[in-house]
Amino acid sequence: MRNHDRECRTTDDQRIDDSRRESGIHHIDDHQAQSECEDGSEPRLVAENTGLMATNLGKHFKKRPILRGVSLSVQRGEVVGLLGPNGAGKTTTFYVITGLISSEYGTISLDGENITALPMYRRSRLGIGYLPQEASIFRGLSVEDNIRAILEVTEPDPGKREAELDSLLAEFSITHLRRTPSLALSGGERRRVEISRCLASDPKFILLDEPLAGIDPIAVGEIRDLVSHLKDRGIGVLITDHNVRETLDVVDRAYILHDGMVLMEGKPSEIVTHQEVRRVYLGDNFSL
Repeated sequence: MRNHDRECRTTDDQRIDDSRRESGIHHIDDHQAQSECEDGSEPRLVAENTGLMATNLGKHFKKRPILRGVSLSVQRGEVVGLLGPNGAGKTTTFYVITGLISSEYGTISLDGENITALPMYRRSRLGIGYLPQEASIFRGLSVEDNIRAILEVTEPDPGKREAELDSLLAEFSITHLRRTPSLALSGGERRRVEISRCLASDPKFILLDEPLAGIDPIAVGEIRDLVSHLKDRGIGVLITDHNVRETLDVVDRAYILHDGMVLMEGKPSEIVTHQEVRRVYLGDNFSL
């Protein structure tokens, strides 16, 4: 997949470029049943789900510590935020989890399996999907050909492939756009196509990097609905975004990073009342 890569002036630049070109497939086995929580406000977690875990991640850039023992977890069927001030280590944590760059210490595991040494394309095939902030759509293709390009790899039967294509187009309300050139899509439409294309390969988890950046209020509502839809599908979602209020409105819980460390983890209601989080990140006047 050819994405418009953001600048990351590190010695890992070439690895990032190479990995992104290989990251179009997110194959997993069949869907697993969801388990309902008694409290409707809680995430609907998937049964027998040990989740995606990052443990004690450490990373330096030019001798400067960027990650200092970061640990987090996401289960299927929940939405988790990764928030914090600029320079806190959010993007680096995302890159390490997806395999865009490696950590100097710490581990990444998926359903109990250590995947720390696996390159990005291998993690993708195991079920870790990644949507960067920058447009990752195949710009020279129509909407339906964007999705079909993934299905041609994951579904060998032509009849089933076209049926799945029709299903994804309908699921994300983009059937009327199926022959539209990708370059003609609005920001919200493009995001729906990117997510539907990602789902063509059945990921267990999707990492969304700045999904709310640079879009209008109507599109923000669309993205919020899309995230809720992924959760209902039993997919674990990890979001990092600078739009704090909108992100806290959609997540079940969040991690707050500060100076390369996890300052706290909790539900949105707990985060906004945490005094240290308000002091270093939210400010005294912040409210949901």
